[in-house]
Amino acid sequence: MAIKGQKFKYYTESSKEEAIRLHLEEGWSYRQITEYLGIHDQGRVKLWMRQYPEWICIIRG
Repeated sequence: MAIKGQKFKYYTESSKEEAIRLHLEEGWSYRQITEYLGIHDQGRVKLWMRQYPEWICIIRG
């Protein structure tokens, strides 16, 4: 639940694409990805991975 005055972190499309690429092509763990890209929540990367099929349709048209 959001706290009053809380600031949310937004990630660019390129950051999301890079996280997915690192996991699929390079075999990096979620922890390695979050540390490398400065993402504070491993669950965020897992969510992006679940949404991956939708991303491919959007990215590749």
